[in-house]
Amino acid sequence: MHFIETLRRWVGALTDLGLVLIALGVILQILFGSSNGAVPFLPVDVIGSVVGLVKGLGAEGLVGLVALGIIAWTFNRQSR
Repeated sequence: MHFIETLRRWVGALTDLGLVLIALGVILQILFGSSNGAVPFLPVDVIGSVVGLVKGLGAEGLVGLVALGIIAWTFNRQSR
């Protein structure tokens, strides 16, 4: 049981780190982004990736809405 709790804490910490990195990437891209959307010292288009994810979920209609609800529920459940 101790192993499972340790694993849950590690996964939660990695998820939190990922969310912080995404938020940082969005902020950096807004502040320092060039005309092609990429930050010179950040090799990925963070905003483009987030927009692509939202478009993909939106294109799926009800299935995308359910998936978005599950993702939101998971993050809200984890923060408790």
